[in-house]
Amino acid sequence: MTSQPSAPPSLDVLRRRAAGLWAALPPEITELAEAFEREGHELALVGGPVRDAFLGRSSADLDFTTSASPEQSERLLKRWTRATWDMGREFGTIGGRRGELVVEVTTYRADEYDGATRKPVVAFGTSLHGDLARRDFTVNAMAVRLPSLEFVDPFDGLSDLAGGLLRTPIDPEVSFGDDPLRMMRAARFASQLGFEIEPATFSAMAAMASRIEIVSAERVRDELTKLLLGSRVREGLAALVDSSLADHVLPELPALKLEVDEHHHHKDVYEHTLTVVEQAIALETSPDGAVPGPDLVLRLAALLHDIGKPATRRLEPGGGVSFHHHEVVGAKLAARRLKALRFDKDTIKAVEHLVFLHLRFHGYADARWSDSAVRRYVVDAGAGLERLHRLTRADVTTRNRRKADRLSFAYDDLEARIAELREQEEVDAIRPDLDGTQIMALLGITPGRDVGAAYKYLLELRMEHGPLGEERAEAELRAWWEARQG
Repeated sequence: MTSQPSAPPSLDVLRRRAAGLWAALPPEITELAEAFEREGHELALVGGPVRDAFLGRSSADLDFTTSASPEQSERLLKRWTRATWDMGREFGTIGGRRGELVVEVTTYRADEYDGATRKPVVAFGTSLHGDLARRDFTVNAMAVRLPSLEFVDPFDGLSDLAGGLLRTPIDPEVSFGDDPLRMMRAARFASQLGFEIEPATFSAMAAMASRIEIVSAERVRDELTKLLLGSRVREGLAALVDSSLADHVLPELPALKLEVDEHHHHKDVYEHTLTVVEQAIALETSPDGAVPGPDLVLRLAALLHDIGKPATRRLEPGGGVSFHHHEVVGAKLAARRLKALRFDKDTIKAVEHLVFLHLRFHGYADARWSDSAVRRYVVDAGAGLERLHRLTRADVTTRNRRKADRLSFAYDDLEARIAELREQEEVDAIRPDLDGTQIMALLGITPGRDVGAAYKYLLELRMEHGPLGEERAEAELRAWWEARQG
């Protein structure tokens, strides 16, 4: 189960913490900083590592900014460690590793943007203040000069950190105009940190939402992924929708606001979806469990499970609303959206499959399935069974306690049935009692369509009746073959 982020410490607590926080930096970092200082260059720890240190979180990678050129940084890093790499010289970044420490050193930046794409025209800056001004939010625009340990906070990011507030260092229209992806990052940080977006910053997001369309799908995907893997996903998704960013990057989500689902929940389908996402997250397991959290596939499936409803909405006589086959339509729409966002094929396939199957359980509470139906459920779910368990349970958001309990008890029963069948047979990997070689030998045929048809027939028998045994399977196959030949 994913833990919720704790509230940020008060400003006084943060200031007291700052006094001795940086003295705990590894001596190797002090050594690196002194090497830059001897050459007449400035070096400062900056951005996420500074923010996270104030929040009591460790950062695996350490980001630095410097007055040194990329070539000068590379030369100094090579004296500090042999393990260096050029990860973006044109953007001024050189990386290095020493033991467990991973550092990235970037020359002061003062980027300009061409206005048509979000690719910066790289321009190196001359001051730490100028470098901090071009960063996305004030909580990421704090630095610690090294080796002096001077804390630099020109935009009062520490106060925003204490207040749980996301605000741009400069005018938000200018910041988002320079780099529209920062709007997505605002929603992402709302999810990751549980922070609120400052009103003027949020207004700029809403006014400039269409600018996100110039950002590459891959960059949008990466921010959406980080948002979904956060601890306050509802807040992050709400920020996307309320700012209209979702209209451009995930239009299927705001489209759900206009719908009312067929169960007449107290919430519309949009609110129902946010609740399902939260409930699915709550059902994730510890790292050694069946669905270790945070699980991107489960969260995407919960987010997209009902996106087929707007296209299938029908008003029924008497005032009812139906969404027949919305799981079929939704699965196709989910795959289409994830492809557009450049998700990998395995993720797309897994999410599409879960959306397609998410209604399969409906009806079990009214009529207990046969063993063959349980087998089909397991086989159809395949490797996604444990996720399907959680998605199906999370999809219950009714306020009717009796109904909710009935569905929960029914699913408990289904899981118990699956466990019983697993003890009796290999229900997770059901195959016919005879393989292709045995089928060909028994029927005296060569590879071809007849073998496939015979295999399918035996598989259906296996699903319906359980293990037949080789003798009965041979008898059934002969009878089927004779009838087929006649």
